[in-house]
Amino acid sequence: MPNRQRIPQTRRWVVKIGSALLTRDGAGLDIEVLEPWVAQLAARRLAGHDLVLVSSGAVAQGMARMGWSRRPRALHELQAAAAIGQMGLIRAWEACFARHGLHTAQVLLTRDDLANRERYLNARSTLRTLLALGVVPVVNENDTVATDELRFGDNDTLAALVANLIEAELLVLLTDQDGLFEADPRTHPEARLITETRVDDNRLDAVAGGSGGGLGSGGMVTKVRAARLAARSGCTTLIASGRAADGLARLGQGEPVGTLLSPVQEPQAARKQWLAGHLRVSGRLVLDAGAARALREQGRSLLAVGVKAVRGQFKRGEVVACVDEQGQEIARGLVNYDVQETLRIQGQPSAAFVDILGYIDDEELIHRDNLVLL
Repeated sequence: MPNRQRIPQTRRWVVKIGSALLTRDGAGLDIEVLEPWVAQLAARRLAGHDLVLVSSGAVAQGMARMGWSRRPRALHELQAAAAIGQMGLIRAWEACFARHGLHTAQVLLTRDDLANRERYLNARSTLRTLLALGVVPVVNENDTVATDELRFGDNDTLAALVANLIEAELLVLLTDQDGLFEADPRTHPEARLITETRVDDNRLDAVAGGSGGGLGSGGMVTKVRAARLAARSGCTTLIASGRAADGLARLGQGEPVGTLLSPVQEPQAARKQWLAGHLRVSGRLVLDAGAARALREQGRSLLAVGVKAVRGQFKRGEVVACVDEQGQEIARGLVNYDVQETLRIQGQPSAAFVDILGYIDDEELIHRDNLVLL
């Protein structure tokens, strides 16, 4: 089971910071609070670690700019507040990271972006490319266009889905509490902090009560739910106070900070199980002996050069079955090209994609991270 001593060796983090921490409880963005967080995040990024920041605060910042004292209830007013506040929010993060020589990128998502397999692959490719370039993606829900059906509802859930998306090893949820307690510390000051447990611990259902404040939309309930979502791909979750000036640095050193919620399964097995739950076959790819062996014995990605035949109708991001020349199914996975593109590049090396298609989305037909062996 993952533990604190293994955290310093983790490479990829998703860090979520809530509205109340960023906006002085509604009085506008607090640049003085952003600076120490960015210093700690930048130190980890400059040390070679991948980092995605999920930032709340757009609606709260929009409220502050417009002089509103209460969070709007009407969807169109929330969308307007988000549009107004997003400008200041992303500018503040950009300025803070620039002082450390780091570039940032704004990524706005809706639930539909991750439910649709083609958009899922697009979002995954974009985030992985940004990380490879050394850029810090700043992710938020696209409140400006989201409807009731498309809203994540809280950025804890969004952060967990992003952790699934990029195969993060650690999800950090920064809040105004020191972590998850055995009882509500506001009414039971003697309550003890839960320092470490698994996401399937039944105590979590009883102690994650309480609602979010007037600015945000999440409480400990959403954080426990997010931890369980993240665990589906083997990601460990840390719920900790965002008030401490050196909390992230201490966490990165394996010190006992906040509440650590570990997944039930190891990352690779958990991600395969999570992916398998999404699999409904839309087509079939017949592989030559070399490609079949590479998948079965070496755990490699599927390249177009090893495909002998293409069957069915499928779009980019849909699930296809991989079968050997005898018709035995080897694996299933999310395909990076639609059926017409696949027919054109089957049997061809990746280097030929640009000449054949005029572009290249991915070198692999199915990446090994999106492939489940049967």
